[in-house]
Amino acid sequence: MRNSVCPSGEVLTSDTSARSADMSDITINVCPLDFRAAPTNNQRKMTLKQNKKAGFAEKDQGTKKRGSPDLCNVAMATSSSSSHLTVNSAAAPGEPREAPATNIPQRKRNIAATSAGTAPAAPTKYLALDCEMVGAGPKGSINQLARCSIVSYDGDVVYDKFIRPALPVTDYRTRWSGIRHRDLVRATPYAEARKEILRLLGGKVVVGHAIHNDLKVLSYGHPTALIRDTSRIPLLNRKAGFPEKECVSLKRLTKALLDRDIQVSRRGHSSVEDAKATMELYKMVEVEWERQLATKERQTERLLHCK
Repeated sequence: MRNSVCPSGEVLTSDTSARSADMSDITINVCPLDFRAAPTNNQRKMTLKQNKKAGFAEKDQGTKKRGSPDLCNVAMATSSSSSHLTVNSAAAPGEPREAPATNIPQRKRNIAATSAGTAPAAPTKYLALDCEMVGAGPKGSINQLARCSIVSYDGDVVYDKFIRPALPVTDYRTRWSGIRHRDLVRATPYAEARKEILRLLGGKVVVGHAIHNDLKVLSYGHPTALIRDTSRIPLLNRKAGFPEKECVSLKRLTKALLDRDIQVSRRGHSSVEDAKATMELYKMVEVEWERQLATKERQTERLLHCK
């Protein structure tokens, strides 16, 4: 049997043998007290008198500091304090277990988000793509990807790498591609580069000029609704003064609408230069073109709904 004294003078008795059998029903309130040797009955009586005179300040042979609460005060203080630590053991059968009021779930989510190690999102919703190709096979008739450039909506370079084709190169097409043998010696292998490129393009609106050629050499089919091909925009041809149904080259459109010369270097074409020009052309008609596409989409939905 063990006795403990409250400030009111009431003696609390607890049976230690029974306590071990009922530990599953106990809620333990832990507080930073310094318990050492258990006081005797005489010491408890003296402490009770001193507490009443000195505001419950205890002087039990250095076992507690002045102003430290006794066991009853600890129980009352910790039940109303938000800074205490509560250890809930298993609840009795049929009784709900009380969960501690903490913000651990939110903290766990924050830690998980930080430690996930996910790659940062792509720079913009819109990306412009342009590829340079070399030839493989007889007379270089098989197109092979040798360089790929991707720029953001604002014209920043997102990706630009020389790529080593899967097949041996038989025609570098340097006059147009700008690719030379030395560019491909330490280039990124095609399989690796393709994964990098498709990871960037996924879920994005991809802008390109005759972009079907670029997607074909990547062996990739991008969703049609997310493709903007500047070689097939009547609005651009109309602005530039060309027939709406004519497939005008990127070089001619850029000169007519942006008053800029591209693809004039003796070193060959630059896929970065072409991708930037493509994005600028798209932005010239973006608002009107997107409005037309949205109208067509609504009309298609109505027809499907009627069927």
